[in-house]
This record gives sequence, structure tokens and C-alpha cells, in this order.
Amino acid sequence: MKKLVLILFLVAGQAAAQDDVFTLDDFVDSAQKWAEENLDDETLRSLQGVDQEKVKQFLADAQKRFQGEYVIDLAQLRDAAKLLLPILENHEETAAYGAWLKARMDYLDVAEELRLRIPPPKTAPNQPAPPPEKPKPEMEREIWISKIAKQPRPAASNPYVTKLKPVFARNHLPPELVWLAEVESAFDPRAKSPVGAAGLFQLMPATAKQYGLKTWPFDQRYQPEESATAAAKYLSYLYKRFGDWRLTFAAYNAGEGRVQRLLDRSRVKTYDAIAPMLPSETQMYVPKIEATLLRREGLQLSQLTLPKKATEISR
Repeated sequence: MKKLVLILFLVAGQAAAQDDVFTLDDFVDSAQKWAEENLDDETLRSLQGVDQEKVKQFLADAQKRFQGEYVIDLAQLRDAAKLLLPILENHEETAAYGAWLKARMDYLDVAEELRLRIPPPKTAPNQPAPPPEKPKPEMEREIWISKIAKQPRPAASNPYVTKLKPVFARNHLPPELVWLAEVESAFDPRAKSPVGAAGLFQLMPATAKQYGLKTWPFDQRYQPEESATAAAKYLSYLYKRFGDWRLTFAAYNAGEGRVQRLLDRSRVKTYDAIAPMLPSETQMYVPKIEATLLRREGLQLSQLTLPKKATEISR
């Protein structure tokens, strides 16, 4: 059963990166394909007797938590994730997924801290329990700053930061944005999400191709400089479109279309105004980037310096 949970957690983890939206049936198909490609025959045989309805129920729950609006719900995945991570990391065939999961363990810790800070909703007699309260963006930023402040610079970043900062500068972006790789992959170029994002900057195949990378016969997303170049081009386009760093990061994670629709529907212009309506993953992602830039470079978002002619970047 632990191995089953491992498969389900992985497949459900990152459903909407860069505008890709997966249905429940897509998740079930992905779980089966992932298992066939990565698990040994003994494990596969052990899964054959699993109640498929329970599998679908778990997948639906995981999809709801990661792509739903209630960040606190992610806390319920924390214990299972801690159990699964060393299993993934210790097997060659799943190490790439382990790298992806490792970069997201902080999300679950922060969700647990939010759960402890926010009192549970009061339930009226004979009434269904109301949904949990949504944390304010200010609270999430506060927790992330405190958490990242305790974390030393990852050793895995040493081969990449100095080398890749010029890539962002060449694309008229603040070179400090290289630290997105800590949030996306913990600076592990092997990282691969169960839905297909890959490399230091977790590019989906369509996005990578749009910005000049090949995914076959050799996948350039796993090459650090190529991955950084495509990520920088995409971020340049997003910043030109939204003119705001928080909205740019939200669009990079959740998809530019989703962010624009929320802004239009709500008739607002700021990230904080739409944050409660974004996927839980994105609500964690944006403040983690802010906290990481503050810890690694001592910079607030308002202090990021945009090189000249940034407004001339085109898609």
C-alpha cells in the first residue's frame, strides 16, 4: 500500500504547470503509464488487486488538494510525502521524481504551519463542515521568509548560480532570478514532474519547444544553460505582459491564461487580489520565490533591477 500511495502522490503533484489541465481520467492513465515504466514486475503485480475505485478516490482527493484553493489541505499529504521521498531518491528509476518532490516538501511544511495558525471553522449542528479559512498572502509571505531564513544556500547551487546569472541578464532580466531554480528543482537538473515538466526550471515540453529547445532525440530541458535560456525568455515575455513580478511568477507556475482570466473576472490588477483563487501550489510558489530572493540576494521584489530595453523583449 505504501508503494501505491507513492505512485498516486507523484502523479497528482503538479497538474496545471504552464496551462496544462488534467482531468481525473488523465490522472488515472498517467498513474498506470508511470507504474509500467518505472516499477518492477513484483510491485506491478502487487497493484493488480487494488480496488480501482479507491485509486480514483485518492487521485480525486490529491487533485483537489493541489489544484484547489485551500492551501491548508496540503498539510494532509505531509506525512505520506516524508515516507515516500527517501524511497524515490534511493532508486535510480525514480530519482528524477524524488528531485522534483524534494523541492516541494517545504510546501507541505508551510501548509501544516498555516493549519496550526488558522483556527478550524466552526461547524453548526447538523450542518456540513465549512471549508477551511484561506490564509492571507501577507501571512504566507511571513511564514516563508521565516522558514527560508533558516536554510543555508544549497550546495547544489554552486555549479550553476554564477554560470547562469548572465543568461538572465542577456534576456534583459534581473540575474537574481536564477534562484527560481532552487524553488523549481532544488538545483537538481534531473528533476522531473509526473506530468512532464523537467530540468532546473521545470519547463513543460510545449513551453520548451516554443522557446527554442528540443525534446527529442535529446531533451535539452535537462541541460542547465539551455533550460535557463528558455525559462528566461518565457519570464521576459510574462513580465512584459503583466508588468508585475508576483503576477509573472504566478503565470509561470499556473499558466498565463489562468492568471489573466482571474484578473479580468475579478476586475483587479494585483497578485494579492487573486491569490486565494489560484491553485494551492501557486499560492505557495510565489511567496517562496520572494523569500528565496530575500535570503540569497538580500532583495525585495521592488528592488529587482530590470536591465535596459527589457520592454523590447518579445515572445
